[in-house]
Amino acid sequence: MSETVLRGLDWCAIDHVVLDMDGTLLDLHFDNQVWNELLPRRYGDVHGLEPAAARAHIERTLASRRGTLRWYCLDHWQRELGLDVGTLEAELEHLIGVRHGAREFLAALAARAVRCILATNAHPRSLARKLARTGITQAFDDIVSAHELGAAKEDVSFWQALAARSGLVPGRTLLIDDNHNVLRAAARFGIGHLFGVARPDSCGPSITSAEFRCLASFDELG
Repeated sequence: MSETVLRGLDWCAIDHVVLDMDGTLLDLHFDNQVWNELLPRRYGDVHGLEPAAARAHIERTLASRRGTLRWYCLDHWQRELGLDVGTLEAELEHLIGVRHGAREFLAALAARAVRCILATNAHPRSLARKLARTGITQAFDDIVSAHELGAAKEDVSFWQALAARSGLVPGRTLLIDDNHNVLRAAARFGIGHLFGVARPDSCGPSITSAEFRCLASFDELG
């Protein structure tokens, strides 16, 4: 697989590969269970709310920060909601998993003359938890949390800062990310090769897009 998985691209035109973590390399099912299920349930328990009311409140509150760095910040939500999301993550840590084919894809990249960067919006504590659980750290030349750069990946300034840090040339960079707002920001910056993900959550619906090719499997790059 290490060869066949990579035949669909002109690798002579690619120097850097930037990979998202949650929903791209890792199954988004874990995050969805933490944020969409466990967090509303615990918030309702603390405040004596019916499940529907607790869920609606959490959805409204999260939506107010969507696309910003605070949306991904565990410290912000602990202050805002009075709950330690890191503790909730620990309860469901057994759900953290690598998506099918991701390890093989990373192994295939290792045989190529490209620099591989993990770029995530995840809070550093979440990032550390997931790296420890999955053991994928060694696959990357650099691992970057948006919190280090001061902007979410949905902001072009993130890509400017990443380029300054890594020396990547936008037109010679490949990005795979399940978040289409991130892909749009990367496109505005000039990233040359962009792919989405068809099923970020293995238990969720399939996603299609008129803007970006969404990969159902890393094999599709073969």
